[in-house]
Amino acid sequence: MLSEKDVAAFIADGYIAVRGAMPAEVARACHDVIWSEIEKHGVRRDDRSTWTSPVVRVSCPEGGPFVDAGTARPLQEACDQLLGPGRWWRRQGVGGTIPVRFPSEEDPGDAGWHLDGGYAGPDGSRRTNVRARGGGLLALFLFSDVDDDSAPTRLRRGSHRDVARILAPAGDEGLEQDEAMWQRIDQASAHRPTVLATGRAGDVYLCHQLLVHAASWPHRGQVPRVMAQPSVVLLGEYRLPGLPVASSSPAEQAIQGCLTEVPP
Repeated sequence: MLSEKDVAAFIADGYIAVRGAMPAEVARACHDVIWSEIEKHGVRRDDRSTWTSPVVRVSCPEGGPFVDAGTARPLQEACDQLLGPGRWWRRQGVGGTIPVRFPSEEDPGDAGWHLDGGYAGPDGSRRTNVRARGGGLLALFLFSDVDDDSAPTRLRRGSHRDVARILAPAGDEGLEQDEAMWQRIDQASAHRPTVLATGRAGDVYLCHQLLVHAASWPHRGQVPRVMAQPSVVLLGEYRLPGLPVASSSPAEQAIQGCLTEVPP
């Protein structure tokens, strides 16, 4: 259960770390299954000579310990608090992709500032709108210990407010996720402090869907960083106009006020 202070921090910062969201033994079991998937790509856990790429991506496996990870009580309670009970898809698992980052000085080619989630537009393009259609929260499941040297995800604290200001004028249609959009959100949020998503295996970061984030490199740690990054999907969209604050979820409150604020 998140405290009032935790919820207030999420509204202001756009993220909260749920420490020990899943039991350590569940995280370890997931870690082992993920390695069995990675080894299908010719990368061996016990042979560093096969760690030739800075990142290997696999789809998050289904079933088994991933059900226990995705349905862990502290995690589900936190999602209820941030999105509202009954307003998000209680997935029987984790989902998303798992970028496994290996010790390397090589640029992985995917470390730009961006948003996750979004939806497919009528023309097939990927789009993002201020109501977070196609998402709700971005969850970062740590299946390995992550320190400052282990290529942690970078979060721009408070950047969800900058993104909301950019997206609001575009209405329900939102903006296409193209190079111009990424440049706009990068520039608009560049003044925000960067926070590293570090922690122990079993921790889960819950981020506002509009929080700007990026991979980091180089990876100067000793072991691969293993993390899943699914969206916690809303059954609908953020409810923004014409609602009293008392009826809004923290995820909605986090951007309601900034839509009428003067940008810093």
